[in-house]
Amino acid sequence: MTHVVHVALVSETQWISSGQLARVSAALQRQVTRDFGPIWGIRATVDAFGSLDDVPLGYWPVVILDQIDDPNALGYHQDQDGQPYALVVYTQSWSLTASHETLEMLADPWGNRLIGGSSIKPDQGRVRYLIEVCDPCEAPQYAYRINGVLVSDFYTPSFFDSRESSGGRYDFTRAIQSPKTILRGGYISWLDPATRHLWQQVWPSGDSEPSFRDLTAEAGGQQQGESLREFVDRATPLPVLQEGVPEGDDTLEKARSDWRESEESSSAWAEAFRENYRSVIRRQNGGESTES
Repeated sequence: MTHVVHVALVSETQWISSGQLARVSAALQRQVTRDFGPIWGIRATVDAFGSLDDVPLGYWPVVILDQIDDPNALGYHQDQDGQPYALVVYTQSWSLTASHETLEMLADPWGNRLIGGSSIKPDQGRVRYLIEVCDPCEAPQYAYRINGVLVSDFYTPSFFDSRESSGGRYDFTRAIQSPKTILRGGYISWLDPATRHLWQQVWPSGDSEPSFRDLTAEAGGQQQGESLREFVDRATPLPVLQEGVPEGDDTLEKARSDWRESEESSSAWAEAFRENYRSVIRRQNGGESTES
């Protein structure tokens, strides 16, 4: 039986109510159980906690903070015992970032998972790609919604197929049309065994086409004890994760509209449910009211 991982979604910011945290946690749980888990063979729970003091031992925390002044601190890390955790800065689209970090932590808990394949850079041979399931399709226009909550798209294991196949599914929303292809606003990272350099193909949102980066040459390589993913997160600009989806963005507005509709539906259901259980209690009490 597959081991079950427990993720703690923790708010240490004043801007997230307990109800909002619970709703996002429920959406991430549904994403992991319904969408991500069956594709990647992973079983996990996602539970909401209002404080780190409430998190049981053994859970992997995804912590939302008011602000993170150093962008290098964003994203994936390991604690003093080598257990994974992620730091998320509060923005208007924090659920998208929390989804991104949760899925990537589940797919690669220790930040060093690699898979072999031919390089997408023409002058390289076989390389080892870092498993970062959300990065190639991380831009908000490829996100989707669960009960009004904006969550991240992610690639499937078929993303690393050697050739395109009819009916192949390379990411969950089917925005990626062929293997090892990044979308605008995304990137992919790999280790070149010949040089021991970590390379990237990146496609900034403002550029007309993707380009290559020798990340090791530009950023000076990994620091002592740093995982590959920590190095990538530190050396790669992440504007959406740092600043959130811009106000007025169509994806954000649709998510907010869905959130409002979901709230209204939940409130209507809650009121009907309250009346139902109150009527049951009244019948049990011989018709006497239980309300003060």
